[in-house]
Amino acid sequence: MSDITMPNVAAIERSRHGSSIGQPVTRREGHLKVTGQAGYAADYNPPGLLHAVMAVSGISRGRVTHLDVAAAEAHPGVVKVMTPANAPKLAKSPDDKDHGFMFRMNVLQNDSVRFANQPIAVVIAETLEAATEGVALLRPRYAEEPARIGLDGSAAFALQAVGAGAPAKGGIGDIEAGLAEAATRFEATYETPAQYHNPLEPHATVAEWDGDKLVLHTPSQGLTMAQGRIAGLFGIDPANILIKSPFLGGGFGAKGLFSGPQVLGIMAARFVGRPVKLVLRREQMFGPVGHRGETRQTLRLGADSTGGLTALEHNTLTTTSFYDDFFEPAGTTSRHLYASPAIATSHEGVRADIGTPIFMRAPGEAPGSAALECAIDELAVKAGMDPLDFRLRNYAEIEPITGKPFSSKALRQCYAQGAARFGWASRPRAPRQMRDDDGLLVGWGVGTATFPAMIFPSEARAVLRVDGSARVEIGAQDMGQGAWTSLAQIAADGLGVDYDKLDLEIGSSALPTGGIAGGSAGTATAGSAIHHAAADVIKKLAALATSDERSPLFGAGNSGVVPRDGRLVRQDDESRGESYASILARAGLAEIDGKGSAGPNPSMQESYAMHSHGAVFAEVKVDPDFGQIRVTRLVGAFAAGRIINPRMVRSQYYGGMIWGVGFALHEHAAADPRSGRLMNANLAEYHVPVNADVPLIEAILVEEHDPHVNVLGLKGVGEIGITGTVGAIANAVWHATGVRARAFPITLDTLLERPGDI
Repeated sequence: MSDITMPNVAAIERSRHGSSIGQPVTRREGHLKVTGQAGYAADYNPPGLLHAVMAVSGISRGRVTHLDVAAAEAHPGVVKVMTPANAPKLAKSPDDKDHGFMFRMNVLQNDSVRFANQPIAVVIAETLEAATEGVALLRPRYAEEPARIGLDGSAAFALQAVGAGAPAKGGIGDIEAGLAEAATRFEATYETPAQYHNPLEPHATVAEWDGDKLVLHTPSQGLTMAQGRIAGLFGIDPANILIKSPFLGGGFGAKGLFSGPQVLGIMAARFVGRPVKLVLRREQMFGPVGHRGETRQTLRLGADSTGGLTALEHNTLTTTSFYDDFFEPAGTTSRHLYASPAIATSHEGVRADIGTPIFMRAPGEAPGSAALECAIDELAVKAGMDPLDFRLRNYAEIEPITGKPFSSKALRQCYAQGAARFGWASRPRAPRQMRDDDGLLVGWGVGTATFPAMIFPSEARAVLRVDGSARVEIGAQDMGQGAWTSLAQIAADGLGVDYDKLDLEIGSSALPTGGIAGGSAGTATAGSAIHHAAADVIKKLAALATSDERSPLFGAGNSGVVPRDGRLVRQDDESRGESYASILARAGLAEIDGKGSAGPNPSMQESYAMHSHGAVFAEVKVDPDFGQIRVTRLVGAFAAGRIINPRMVRSQYYGGMIWGVGFALHEHAAADPRSGRLMNANLAEYHVPVNADVPLIEAILVEEHDPHVNVLGLKGVGEIGITGTVGAIANAVWHATGVRARAFPITLDTLLERPGDI
């Protein structure tokens, strides 16, 4: 942040006591972005810069037997080709993992090939064009082995842990007994495909070495984790590594863990002794930097004569690579959402010749809720109940498998407000009952949204200056979610200063650790540390004032004064106070600083279940002749604790719901079963929603107060929007057509397989 000057922000409407919290402040960094002044990693061009391009494998299993290095290095612009034969050896094996938040990496330490698109060499040249041409000259040859691809490519095995370490199995009660006593039973299998990260900004590194000191420009959702990983791999002190990442062009989990291509950029700079830039091409995003693993989920449910669940079983089969372990925790959603005396969730794994799956927006909850919400709908219909009434009948007042009370839960209000805004009461029960003026079939569906409320360890520093301005420093990240703005609002509120006089520094590993911008925990994590740092400053300032006989606050005590618009005032009489400038000047200080830290509270986590909740209502229209599906309307109602900035929160909800449209109808990575290569590793054929696919969207912010979840009462909003949307769309497709789709994405051929039904 120290290299960035933020423009002045116009005065905004303030809430009580001048706070900007709760106000729809526009993006603090918006002017920089729209004018091209926001510097992303690949924008940095130090003197002497060289360009690196990865050569990647055209097979998914085997080894590289030949690279024409001489031909590539004969190119007039090529400086060097880095291969397993000459690449710098690392201080630590890239396959070693100290904890679950690490990739095992493929960084030219041997000639083996583990997946298609694996880096097999790096060409370093004076220009990007020369490096690209050098890669073409390598003409690799392989000793290829048969590819093992997909959920049926190898034997399944039981898992101990999924996701970031959650137990693979969990539940309560006796499933078989619950099914035996059910008046209505239902069983089905749902499949979700592999989905690949495609943020607007691909992974990039600009690496500069000075002896054992490294300056790295690279997008990262976790600066401290990245710093530690690099230090271990290269055998240097973390203090010698400076990572700059003030802006990210999207992350969504892809940039949470340090990846192999980023390491290769650092290795290349050390290899040639000059600064090196390495930026992934779009097709290179498919493989070496993580993706969402495909799943096959089987659910068995039972309900009594009143519609109350008697059993809910959710079994997941998912893929990972042959060299690492990350398993999509799809079944975990069923542990938290609906009340049932018997719940059983389990996971099995299958290994494939693919790059390792990793966290992708709403990992586990996105595919898991897609299957669960479809199954709940199917059981409701079989039981003769309205799908929304069925969900309310099985509303969980406490977390089902633990018995813990929720720290807060306004899901009933979400159902009510969303249904009212959408017009759900006029929905006919049977499918194929609605058409528009053009003869298109119209369907309405609902899905419940949920996501855990998390927080990670973090630290912050706050400074108040005698001129009335302030500065807050934290190594947090903004990947587009609005952290530049919301964190500044929290800081200004905590320090009691004008928002426009607050300087925020984020996006550098030189700053206090900001935790992880992931798990929908970024604002709660960094914001809580900022809140505590501000409180520390105010405490010190109050000590100066209340102990000085010359101050009107003398004798009030720390607990008796509060910050108000650049002043400390008495709680019992806000007309009596003193400005920060006066207090600091009398003490002979130019500024005063404070530090704060935050993190999980074990006591609260043991006592309460903490989740955000919501309800999404979807309208689709389906062409009865061609099976073409369009989502035409989405209404989401969400409860996520205290809202810092409603503009930023709605933006996140919109983004999540649009992602849900893509999950339901578009995204699908297609692998050639013969070679294991992805056949649609580009944005022409790997479909994501475009403007024409985005329907009328409305996000309702349901009021919710949570005194337990963290000091600010915040819950995450970045991922929950997906979790209700996918199921709502699938259920709407059934309501329009009478055809149940149990594989995603839902495409027209799914409907046309049964032409008599539409």
